[in-house]
Amino acid sequence: MSAHRGMIVDRNGEPLAVSTPVESVWASASGIKLGDANEAKIDQKQLKQLAHALDMSVGDVQAKLVDSARDFVYLKRQVPPEQSGAVAKLNLPGISMQREYRRYYPAGEEFAQMLGFTGQDDNGQEGLELVLQDKLAGKLGSQRVIKDRRGRIVEDAGSLNPPKPGGDIVLSLDSKVQHLAYRELKHAVLQNQAKAGAVVVLDAKSGEVLALANYPSYNPNNRLHVSTQAMRNRAVTDIFEPGSTMKPFTIATALNIGKLRPESVINTENGVYTVGNKKIHDTHASPSLTVSEVIQKSSNVGAAKIALSLESEVLWKTFSTSGFGSHTGSNFPGEAAGILRDAKSWRPIEQATMSYGHGISVNLLQLARAYTIFAGEGEIKPISLLKLDVPPAGEAVFSSKTAAQMRTMLESVVMPGGTAPLARVAGYRVAGKTGTAHKLDGRHYSNRYVASFVGMAPMSSPRLIVAVMIDEPTSGQYYGGIVAAPVFSQVMSSALHLLKVPNDAALDNVIAAPAETYREEI
Repeated sequence: MSAHRGMIVDRNGEPLAVSTPVESVWASASGIKLGDANEAKIDQKQLKQLAHALDMSVGDVQAKLVDSARDFVYLKRQVPPEQSGAVAKLNLPGISMQREYRRYYPAGEEFAQMLGFTGQDDNGQEGLELVLQDKLAGKLGSQRVIKDRRGRIVEDAGSLNPPKPGGDIVLSLDSKVQHLAYRELKHAVLQNQAKAGAVVVLDAKSGEVLALANYPSYNPNNRLHVSTQAMRNRAVTDIFEPGSTMKPFTIATALNIGKLRPESVINTENGVYTVGNKKIHDTHASPSLTVSEVIQKSSNVGAAKIALSLESEVLWKTFSTSGFGSHTGSNFPGEAAGILRDAKSWRPIEQATMSYGHGISVNLLQLARAYTIFAGEGEIKPISLLKLDVPPAGEAVFSSKTAAQMRTMLESVVMPGGTAPLARVAGYRVAGKTGTAHKLDGRHYSNRYVASFVGMAPMSSPRLIVAVMIDEPTSGQYYGGIVAAPVFSQVMSSALHLLKVPNDAALDNVIAAPAETYREEI
């Protein structure tokens, strides 16, 4: 006797995965004799009727019934009601129905990679269905019965062990936020002719994942022709070099130990800095920049010089305690830990390039989580895919003063003169950082890019963190400030209004900036 699998619902009780009762058709092959109408229990006419009712070929049905050694064989699992009804009307000897359950996903492709799916036995195969299998799965029941020679149950014989239904699960996800995140991501991937993309929305105060969307996607209710690429939860399983979204962690390290202040001036060498036999370039050449301007202008030279002024072990500790190089704790199947090599192996050029996100790899959920440090009091928050009643304690990475200084710098990024004016949101102060990185092709960098943006709002008391990654945009633009920042803006704006977060800026605070502004260092 099949057990009912528990429901998965969003944080507001909206059903995301439900099990609906269906019938499976089975036969006792050892008790069935096929032949002509005079000698068989099932003649050829009835066999054709049965095959037609099940939408199967006569040969396939017959192949299942000719093995007289088998006392139980499924003819077809989880059939639609019209098919099971047609089979029942035939009233054929040895052909029976069994109640089972089939999983249905009301939101379809929007949650596909996150929820995963179940197999024919209603056990989790991928995603949260697999992670939460023990909680969702019920326990099968059994009952002793008496059947007649035609295979029909004629009497209960006691010994009933009723099935135990599985437990329901309440996720941290908000289906409305997920819908708008998926919508904006899909639009951006198609508009930029990109390979793929992902968006993560976090509650900045609790670490709860409110949305996690991927594109391309698939319909989990119909998986007949689904590619493995569409099934990948790229926000968790795929790693990429984060580019300039790493600069805040480098600079915060120097601020936190008192080596620099936001107004400290860095000699940026007119945009060209040599480390060993390698040259580091800035697109916007400047003889000098303040530490704040290094963030606003996204200066590679400035970040590299700051990184090289620090002990490698100190910088490594910042990256490590910020969650890079380790799993987020989501327990999602196939989650990548990213790449953060031991500081003892760093050469000077590697320490310099890691300061602006090259030579280190992250996943998008990891990157979004790291920004909880700047959204609060300098503590990194644990990630949760389940709804929380009480926000968990964070782990200190920087002082609250350093976190506040970084928020101010990150807010300048979206102002005129920064690399992401397109990330601004009407009626809210926002802060964040662009990232644009070449993709590796073997051991060499190619002319393919990953564009990203991570930010928070409202700045008066950050409530949400949104991280966007667009993989291989090919329509002509590839900078994070042009490709990823607008997605952030649309998702953040819609989510803040949906959650009724009060405005902390004038409704006309969005100001256009020259196109040249959006270029950043790569």
